[in-house]
Amino acid sequence: MIVTETGLKGCLVIEPEVFQDDRGWFFEAYNQKMFQEKLGKISFVQDNQSFSRRGVIRALHYQRDDYAQAKLVRVLQGAVLDVAVDLRKDSATFGKHFAIELTSNNKKQLFIPRGFAHGFSVLSKTAEFFYKCDNLYNKESEGGIIFADSSLNIDWKIPESEQIISDRDRSLPSFEKAKF
Repeated sequence: MIVTETGLKGCLVIEPEVFQDDRGWFFEAYNQKMFQEKLGKISFVQDNQSFSRRGVIRALHYQRDDYAQAKLVRVLQGAVLDVAVDLRKDSATFGKHFAIELTSNNKKQLFIPRGFAHGFSVLSKTAEFFYKCDNLYNKESEGGIIFADSSLNIDWKIPESEQIISDRDRSLPSFEKAKF
């Protein structure tokens, strides 16, 4: 497993070792012992999976306070632009974001620590997205930031005419007005 810093403390790109031969390929997507040796102690308690079509933007979501979540995200099929935004007010990178293309071909994963908002846009015809969380979802603790916030200036790599965004995500507050 190759672990690469993103420039946002604790937010890491993880590349598994892929074993390939004439039968196909194999890799360990998650190995608790190796993960903890490289990144520290973490216990995942919930797995989530979504399916979306090209142009969908699911963003930017987070959980607050005791329900904050660290996530390990990857793409099972297709390609997405995955985005993490640092919401930690005491962080040198507060308000900064990191974006990476995650695909079923490159098999890269992104580890997003607690204290970040997260979202993705679907770049391929369809995409299946999978992520592990270290804390259970709690509706009362959910928060979000509008995907098109001008202060964040995120390029979702989807032309405006092709963007598919839920009514809920369209009504999220700006970064400045969001409650972390």
